[in-house]
Amino acid sequence: MEHGSFSDHSKSSFSLSDEDHTLANSLRFTLNQDPRVTFCGYSIPHPSDNRVNIRIQTTGEPAKDIMKDGCQDLMLMCKHVRQTFDQAVVDFKKNKPVQDINID
Repeated sequence: MEHGSFSDHSKSSFSLSDEDHTLANSLRFTLNQDPRVTFCGYSIPHPSDNRVNIRIQTTGEPAKDIMKDGCQDLMLMCKHVRQTFDQAVVDFKKNKPVQDINID
């Protein structure tokens, strides 16, 4: 859910349900790498509440567009990490045959 101003679309807060520090901190990091972002931070209103509030302020572009771009960038980074990990596992299994363990 987006909470923003009708007159200034460059500043918005987003409330994400069923999320925690894992997504929020990763998304905050990704958004802060974007040169269009002047501020990005997050808060969790209460430890027992599975909700994250993310605040974005931009250089002028709509915050919701930058939020969408940040989510897509994060998904691409996660995909790259997963592919790299999967390839490393395949390479490891090729180069290191599993030895039989003799238990007497």
